Amino acid sequence: MGKVKRRPRFYVLLGVAVLAVAALVTVVVVRSFAMVTVSPEQARERGEGPVGSGRVDCSRAKCIALTFDGSPGEPTARVLDLLAQHHAAGTFFLEGRDLHLHPDVVRRIAAEGHEIGDHTWNHPRLTEVSDQQVREELGRTADAIEELTGRRPTLMRPPEGRTDDRVSGISRELGLAQVLWTVTAKDYATEDTALITRRVLDGAARDGIVLLHPLHAGTVPALPAVLEALEGQGYTFVTVSQLLAPGTAAPGTIYR
Repeated sequence: MGKVKRRPRFYVLLGVAVLAVAALVTVVVVRSFAMVTVSPEQARERGEGPVGSGRVDCSRAKCIALTFDGSPGEPTARVLDLLAQHHAAGTFFLEGRDLHLHPDVVRRIAAEGHEIGDHTWNHPRLTEVSDQQVREELGRTADAIEELTGRRPTLMRPPEGRTDDRVSGISRELGLAQVLWTVTAKDYATEDTALITRRVLDGAARDGIVLLHPLHAGTVPALPAVLEALEGQGYTFVTVSQLLAPGTAAPGTIYR
């Protein structure tokens, strides 16, 4: 009877090593895919922080703040969906009169790590109303935001950006910094999605504050292209408070 040839031990060990590497690669790929597709709700279940909760050093990162003015009854949920797809933080300056009609949307904004600012109750030009009305417009809205989210706003945006020394003084009393913008799409004047997109991208710059209004028909359809283009240019999407550095926004001061 002839001798049985045995496979050298080297090849056996090599085969085991190849199988182990293949298994490790599979695990890494699956885990990476899961991280990319995780929803905000799943992230919270896994103990991960919401998009706006992390510390971002905008002196190193190329930061930009997307801000959205209006009522939570506008297509805000769609804006939140798009921001979640890009793991992007945003700041929502909300009008107070509709807050309690859409409490779930308001709470979702806060729960997903975005920032909520005060945009008055009825959207008047604050420079044209009495001191008492300025206080009521801002204070009533701040109360409603705090009631729904547990957090009182520290930022406000005067309607149409209209402010003066008197409004600044009242804002200081109420603990609200005033936030204007560096670029506006003027989406209130056009429904042309391509034009809105171009205006944002043309005006975008590091440490910029972009003004958008979900109410207008061309704005939300422009947002996917805006997010993709800015992301491709290396921008990090942050809240206004992150842009200014947490805790540094001085009440009454105008930031633009």
